[in-house]
Amino acid sequence: MNALEYRSFADAWEERATIRTRPRRRIEDDQRLIYPLSRQPLVQSATFQRACPHLRDFVLVQSLYKFINDVVIFETEIVDRTARRIAKDRFTVRFPFACRYDAMTVVVDEDYHALVAMDFLQQTIALTGLEPIALPTEIELSRAIPSALAQVPEALRDALELICVGIAENTLTDDVAAFARDDTVKPSVKGLMADHLLDEGRHSSFWARLTRIYWQGAPEVDRQMIAQVLPVFLGQYLTNDIQQAFDFKLIEALPVNETLRQSLREEVLGLAYPINHQHPLLGNILRFFRSSSMLESPCVQEALRGYLP
Repeated sequence: MNALEYRSFADAWEERATIRTRPRRRIEDDQRLIYPLSRQPLVQSATFQRACPHLRDFVLVQSLYKFINDVVIFETEIVDRTARRIAKDRFTVRFPFACRYDAMTVVVDEDYHALVAMDFLQQTIALTGLEPIALPTEIELSRAIPSALAQVPEALRDALELICVGIAENTLTDDVAAFARDDTVKPSVKGLMADHLLDEGRHSSFWARLTRIYWQGAPEVDRQMIAQVLPVFLGQYLTNDIQQAFDFKLIEALPVNETLRQSLREEVLGLAYPINHQHPLLGNILRFFRSSSMLESPCVQEALRGYLP
């Protein structure tokens, strides 16, 4: 695909964007879960199940708060920044107006997602009476993108930023879908995630198409420099450090004795996935590399050798 072949999704946005079509989601006071058990392994650990299963809902509520906090950081500090610069034609990689218009719809969508997430956080506090514990001030991408950009010449940083955001947006789509499919959680949570997913499906395609436009026109020397940095980005993006630190704070907030806390910490230490082809997010990431045509390049295949099955 070249820039002249790009077709805007403006009509689809007008007809289906959640900011155009969805009502406010109101949290239910029912017995369903507020956060999927599958997304918080701590509550399913042997020690937790044996010693403090009655604290499950506290852990799940706090885990929802972190998820919402992560969404707000991701949407407003990561995606918004890149999409807004593309929309305003302040990006080193130049795109035609149709791309820039679509980029502005991404800005609107992402800021709206952050607003909805903040609304849901306030509703949850009002329903449960539980205030959030100290939440992280950054997400994995807050570290991974700057680390990767520092490894390439300034002239390539916008292009690499585009690729990093494209990887993240294509990963997030499946992450949100897991929420939307889980029938154990409250309908409002499922609805919230289904709304988000409706927009993110459009976004993931947008970032893949823009990356494809860039990659197919990039000089081979630029492709090679960017490919060499991809493992740096993936290594930091797929780490479990921030989640682990949060889980430790969560364990510290539990009304249990120190011996039990230490046992729970040891359980958490064993939850990290290896950062290789076995990582559960790798399937989505590799799909992005294929759809953007990047994986057709020998330099990318070589750089990702440790991540390919």
